[in-house]
Amino acid sequence: YIIPVVFHIIHNNGAENISDAQVYDAVRVLNQDYNKLNTDWTTVRPDFLDRVADVGIEFRLATIDPQGNCTNGVTRTVSTQTYDGDFEMTQLIQWPRNRYMNIWVAASAGDGVAGYTYYPMWLDNWPEADGIVVDHTYVGAIGTSSTYHSRVLTHEVGHWLNLAHCWGSTNEPGEQSNCSSDDGVADTPNTVGWTACNLNGATCGSPLDNVENYMEYSYCCKMFTEGQGDRMIAALTSGVAQRSSLWQPNNLLQTGVTTAPVLCNAGFTHGRSDVCVGSTVQFTDISYHGVTERLWNFPGGTPSTSTEAAPIVQYDTPGTYPVTMQVSDGVNELTVVQESLVHVFQSPGIDVPVTEGFESTTLNDVAWNAVDNDGDGTFAPTSLAAYTGNQSVRLTNTTSSDGRKDYLYSPTYDLSDATDILITFRYAFAQRNASNDDRLRFYVSNNCGLTWSMRKQLRAGTDLNTVGIVGGDLIPNGPDQWGLAVVDNISSSYHAENFRLRFEFESDGGNNVYIDDININGVSVGMQEPVWDGSGFMIVPNPASSVAHVLFTLPDAGMVAVDLLDALGREVLPLHQGTLGAGQHRLAIPMETLSNGMYLLRVVRKEGASTRRFVVNGSR
Repeated sequence: YIIPVVFHIIHNNGAENISDAQVYDAVRVLNQDYNKLNTDWTTVRPDFLDRVADVGIEFRLATIDPQGNCTNGVTRTVSTQTYDGDFEMTQLIQWPRNRYMNIWVAASAGDGVAGYTYYPMWLDNWPEADGIVVDHTYVGAIGTSSTYHSRVLTHEVGHWLNLAHCWGSTNEPGEQSNCSSDDGVADTPNTVGWTACNLNGATCGSPLDNVENYMEYSYCCKMFTEGQGDRMIAALTSGVAQRSSLWQPNNLLQTGVTTAPVLCNAGFTHGRSDVCVGSTVQFTDISYHGVTERLWNFPGGTPSTSTEAAPIVQYDTPGTYPVTMQVSDGVNELTVVQESLVHVFQSPGIDVPVTEGFESTTLNDVAWNAVDNDGDGTFAPTSLAAYTGNQSVRLTNTTSSDGRKDYLYSPTYDLSDATDILITFRYAFAQRNASNDDRLRFYVSNNCGLTWSMRKQLRAGTDLNTVGIVGGDLIPNGPDQWGLAVVDNISSSYHAENFRLRFEFESDGGNNVYIDDININGVSVGMQEPVWDGSGFMIVPNPASSVAHVLFTLPDAGMVAVDLLDALGREVLPLHQGTLGAGQHRLAIPMETLSNGMYLLRVVRKEGASTRRFVVNGSR
């Protein structure tokens, strides 16, 4: 018997978006287990060796979809419902159950289970739920799964073909009352059920329990019994839940599992595509079907061409580069081109201090780069609003579904000589209703974006909301509708020559979000000068809104300069220049002239200088 199969990968661009190779491996495991081709069946406890079944069912990935189009038997759907793994998730996509066995792969199968399905009799009048839901870490033996987890799908297909657990139709092994239950199969001894591998277990008296059965929870399973095989074949040849339609010759032709497939799709995957000079990127051909030849072209890369299935290419020159792949099955040829795919950043990066106001920046190049994993829009330059200048970047959040994530990446910066790092940026956001919990997260990387560390999170219900509740599209109409974020919790381990920033916005029903005026100060002002001990130097209050003073104590009389600087060390205004006597001094800060933001106050004497950070935050 042959069953056409389709795997629906429901993902949110996480690890649950498993590779085609992992799906193919899952089919391999199923076919071994259902045809007594698994090598470990010979190690089954001797009491059960004579009843190990060759069930005689083969699973083949469909090569023709319900519309008659070419497929590899794998679909991919982006949805946050992958975290629920429930009935609503399965309704995102389903192929006709009388033609395909549907398997949905998710980040979670729900309620902490590895997978689930229902008996055919339960599904007979419920076709919408017909199929198997499985956690991605239990699919096949490679990728995000493991050999230890690989038999879960074998177990769930058993249920789909009318097998109960060895202890009966409950999900509660270990209960002594299970000895009074039955799985409807004569050659599987009654048992309370196992969650461990005790090969000497005889929980209902004599005989021994069949602990190594695929329908146990023991995770040392290796076999079906002959009786279980007969029960599954009976289900497959029954009209209940249309199982008998699957293996009919006409359906096998219509789903493409008994004809030689032709080349119909050219495609490839790749590793990280934003790298620093000298780095490598691996590309993998996932074209189907029957590829016999391929030719890659890698402008800017070494090698510049390749015929391998998974070439590794090195990029040594900053820039943005396309990738082209041509494949052939000896008769047909297909070509795929991905323009502006590889972004190669300079290393060392851009010198700091630096300010990015997005006045002339084009995203998706080797400067700032926006990533839209789900195809519903992402960060883009806008002239509708800006804190300063004429432009900012905006994410039109009104088109994003809840839980979607969008990203904005920086180029590389050289902070290798920094003694301190201070980063500030402006943002604007509004909720649509008080329950919105959108989040803006800020990350840093010290290795060109290979790994990231979160340094700040702003939430809609607290510090992200700068405008209030706005029903229509948010367009900030003044500086008072912008907030200031200050990031100073960046350790010396991030003083690297290929330092990068990343903004991540997670939607939850709120309004648009804007970002502007990103400032990176890689060297604290005054730290290169001889250090004055800064005795008694403080700003009170700090942060301040309407009134603030700078206090400091001088050990002796002398020339003193007190300056107010912006976050990049540029002078805003002088507070004092001239001689001051020994002792404590207090100078008023003209708050009415200052906008909200981060400043630096510097006191300079002939012996050296000392600097303090100062935050202005409030209406004046």
